[in-house]
Amino acid sequence: MKRQNVRTLSLVVCTFTYLLIGAAVFDALESDTESKRLEVLSDMKNGLLRKYNISAEDYHVIEIVLIENKPHKAGPQWKFAGAFYFATVVLAMIGYGHSTPVTVGGKAFCMAYAMVGIPLGLVMFQSIGERLNKFASVVIRRAKCYLRCNTTEATEMNLMFATGMLSSIIITTGAAVFSRYEGWSYFDSFYYCFVTLTTIGFGDYVALQNDQALTSKPGYVALSLVFILFGLAVVAASINLLVLRFMTMQAEENARDEDKEGSRTLLPIEGHGIAARQRSHDDQASVCSCNCLGNKQCESGALLEAPTRPYRLRARASLTQDIIERASV
Repeated sequence: MKRQNVRTLSLVVCTFTYLLIGAAVFDALESDTESKRLEVLSDMKNGLLRKYNISAEDYHVIEIVLIENKPHKAGPQWKFAGAFYFATVVLAMIGYGHSTPVTVGGKAFCMAYAMVGIPLGLVMFQSIGERLNKFASVVIRRAKCYLRCNTTEATEMNLMFATGMLSSIIITTGAAVFSRYEGWSYFDSFYYCFVTLTTIGFGDYVALQNDQALTSKPGYVALSLVFILFGLAVVAASINLLVLRFMTMQAEENARDEDKEGSRTLLPIEGHGIAARQRSHDDQASVCSCNCLGNKQCESGALLEAPTRPYRLRARASLTQDIIERASV
């Protein structure tokens, strides 16, 4: 089995093993809390039904009203500011789910818009990431020159460290900002920033969804959009370096495999060539000896003497020695 196939199979096995480990850990951490929360919510629901004498159908209607009214707390979702925020979330593939199109035309346009916008966004983020890596390499090179290091070139590890530090600064700074404006704890804000910039987008925490923020806080809206776009560009730079590193390793392994295959097939090909030359030499010698033994004239018109047996033995011995030397080489 080729090394590439073994590596692919190993990656599949490792990924599924990682999924199983993650499922086990999440089960251990969240299962009990989920049961307790469900029990508390069920007790509260039953208490409300008894206290206000509400039927199950009316309670279900109240649930629908509360759920559908939640996005409107942030203000009109489909005015320009809210629509621009939604388009950014679609293009960045975050998908909070806080607001979704309801009309048939809106759903159809959302699919067509995503088919064009997602590749465009990926190319844009990739291009920005490459420019950031170039800028980081220039800064690292000048810093090494200033510090008089032995090597002034920016290595892949230097760039990965720089982009990793920049990503950490963006996430920690964004967490502080969102903690202030949204009233979340710092850990929850950090969780929101990480989920957003990795495009996971669970939707349990979404910015700009309280106190009519989409219409009353334009500066905060702009800050949130800049955070998403610039943060995704920095994350794209880090991912770009990881992909390039993986491709470089793969190319090096492919080159080594080709060299090994070439070294394996070189000796059989050389041996085959030696055998072919040996058969050609023998055929020519047999034809020549036949003509010469009959004392027929060659093309040049001269008579050739019949070769003696010792000469033929010496010729074969020398040819055998030549084959052994070539084979050993």
